[in-house]
Amino acid sequence: MYKRDLDRLLQEKKIPKSLMLYGNNDYYIQMYTEQITELLDAKESMLGLYYDEYDFQRAKNWLNQSSLFSSINLLLVKSDRKIPKKELSCLVDLAFKNENSFFIYAFTGSDFKSMIQLFNAKMNAQHVRFFPPTPNEAASLLQKKAHEIGVDIDRYAIEHMLGSLDSNLSIAVNELNKLTLLSGPVGVKEIDEHVFSLVPVSMERFLVSLFSKKPLDDLLNQIDHIEEDEFTILRAIQYFASQLFAFHAYIKLHGSADSSEILGYRLPKPLEQQRAQLATKISYEKFEKIFDILAQSEIAIKTAGNSSHKETLLLCALIKIKSFLG
Repeated sequence: MYKRDLDRLLQEKKIPKSLMLYGNNDYYIQMYTEQITELLDAKESMLGLYYDEYDFQRAKNWLNQSSLFSSINLLLVKSDRKIPKKELSCLVDLAFKNENSFFIYAFTGSDFKSMIQLFNAKMNAQHVRFFPPTPNEAASLLQKKAHEIGVDIDRYAIEHMLGSLDSNLSIAVNELNKLTLLSGPVGVKEIDEHVFSLVPVSMERFLVSLFSKKPLDDLLNQIDHIEEDEFTILRAIQYFASQLFAFHAYIKLHGSADSSEILGYRLPKPLEQQRAQLATKISYEKFEKIFDILAQSEIAIKTAGNSSHKETLLLCALIKIKSFLG
């Protein structure tokens, strides 16, 4: 099951008796855990076992108990470690058999394949895998959150903050909460002053150099000053290339760039002009080749064994991209 399927179930208030939430998005896992707890009205009747707190006997007893006045017994286990298959099967079975019991397994690890088969429709159980949100989804989530907590922040400032925080939604939400202490509108200036950046300015400089006519030697020198791993750098290239392609397509249709139409928020004029100039110099065919090599490199870097191999793969990708751009 995917996020959209879970959204549909929750809208219909059809909450599975057991639910495994997992994938590469801690923010969504936490958000849906809280949403389901609220829908079940189980904040006061929940047992939360976090990481090393997990104890099978305690979890089993909680799901197996009778509830007074038909209240809910919600068991939440949040961990990056796998629950042994026999224990997990028992917990799912207990939640299924006890009318008032529900079980949420918020798994933040990576080895999930052997567990998801236990969460099946026969046991009124589901597993939901989350993926990283697109830049637009992430910005929209933060904009909604900002409105809820009363932070007056524009779309560009939100996008700037996400870029500064390497698109980490959990950290970004925490930073938004801190910004409630400021009076007045929050813009880029306030973000730079009050939010600690996880992505150095050198990354932006590197990306612009990559898609301009800077020599390869200059790029290699800049990489030495970027304190990020190969996959983070590759993700930054993918995001920047997607922005440029959006500019390229819009300019082809309308003859000029309008960042508010392209991105959903207004870039400062110098940045808008810079993006437009870079985008118009790259043909559709070259964009296609660039996205192909980025997709291939993502798979290769994710499955590479050691860091030196990952570095080699990233350098190969940069060389190919520069060869496409001429």
